[in-house]
Amino acid sequence: MKVYTRTGDDGTTALFGGGRVAKSHPRISAYGTVDEANAALGMARAALGDQSGADRADALLARLQEELFVLGGDLASPGDVTYPVPRIEAPHVAALEADIDALTADLPALKHFVLPGGTPAAAALHLGRTVARRAERLVVETAALEEVSQDALHYLNRLSDLLFTLARWVNHAAGVAEPVWAPVERGSGGE
Repeated sequence: MKVYTRTGDDGTTALFGGGRVAKSHPRISAYGTVDEANAALGMARAALGDQSGADRADALLARLQEELFVLGGDLASPGDVTYPVPRIEAPHVAALEADIDALTADLPALKHFVLPGGTPAAAALHLGRTVARRAERLVVETAALEEVSQDALHYLNRLSDLLFTLARWVNHAAGVAEPVWAPVERGSGGE
């Protein structure tokens, strides 16, 4: 099988179940952005190395990458597709909530805004979080035009929360202080 097909040379792409849409269609932007989030999680996994907690974080990220692949397929499959397509469902969302709760139990209370950074893995997780938020916005945009799974939307909302929590957890497990936003008061005078 060749990687290239030339079928998209006209600026369109196929949806699962048939039909073609412009590559600029919000649905395509949404699942393309889910793919970007998945790539950021791959970066995070590669950056974990052998730091403390890496096995737990890697196992969670491996599951999330599998689920993001399902989510991409879900978003690429309009609701009227006649053959079975794996879909993101409510139990996926519940699992993310359970993961957030389990990781949060290991963390100190959040008292400041957190800046992206710390370990390379945590920084990659923060990048993944922001990409997941963008994907969520694009799914909302798509849902204004046509039917989109509400479970998919809920999943992306929880995913960004989980990635934020996991970034904090990865820094904590590695013994790296998380960067926090502490605004500096500036005087009105110049120097």
